[in-house]
Amino acid sequence: MSTLEDKILGEKLHYYCSSSSEDENDSANSDKETENEKYPQIITDSIEPSFSEWDGTSSNTGPKGVIKDWQRYKQLQAEKRVEQEKERLQLIKKLSLTCRSSLDEEKEKIMQSDPDLAELLTDEFLLEYQKQRMKEMLTRTGKLRFGRVINLETADQFLEAIDNEDKSVTIVVHIYEPNVPGCEAMNGSLISVAEDYPFVKFCKILGSVAGLSKHFKKEGVPALLVYKAAQVIGNFVHVTDYLGVDFYASDVEAFLIEQGILTDKNCIPVITSHNEHALSDSE
Repeated sequence: MSTLEDKILGEKLHYYCSSSSEDENDSANSDKETENEKYPQIITDSIEPSFSEWDGTSSNTGPKGVIKDWQRYKQLQAEKRVEQEKERLQLIKKLSLTCRSSLDEEKEKIMQSDPDLAELLTDEFLLEYQKQRMKEMLTRTGKLRFGRVINLETADQFLEAIDNEDKSVTIVVHIYEPNVPGCEAMNGSLISVAEDYPFVKFCKILGSVAGLSKHFKKEGVPALLVYKAAQVIGNFVHVTDYLGVDFYASDVEAFLIEQGILTDKNCIPVITSHNEHALSDSE
């Protein structure tokens, strides 16, 4: 207990330790050291987990592990397909055979021997040459356009229409007689056909004017005589045996195409048809 003197001097008793308390502390420390010697402290270092490459199996069987395994599996499958495709393409290239035709070999020989001739044989040059030739031919035949049926009134006109015409022109002469079945229909049909084929010369003449016999005028008309270069290339007597009494321009056109007198419009080259339209527009 503190005395009055201690209170006056302001001394604190808890600053002082008795010898008995020091002895007790020393004995406690010695006991702790003895226990430490008997039971040494085991210090364990924290071991960090090591990660290695995936070998195709997973120890994690949870949802995340299953998803990861599936993604890796799909990646391996895609890589495998890419490798197989590369091998297949290499095999195709290895097994493919290159062949050359005799025409290719001939072109190569021409290229080596005469480069100028090889240039003339190219497709572009031949196409341009074809266009130029067609243009020249159409220009030359531009004056040989008819587009109508010419009425021949005398036998001399009949001969002149054949002999004095250009050798490249096809001449179709209709021999008719009035009041004979089929003659009037043929004259009307030839008017339409002549407009569609302006480069073919269509004419008509009475059988009596041409000096034909009565038997021919009765049994032979309507008749179509076809000439080219002053030579007969077609002779169709009593055409009603083929077309009947009542027929149209399309029937006459089809008949002449079938006999090889007219050229089918569907078989005319595009260059020719374009130039024909250009000539007709200019006129």
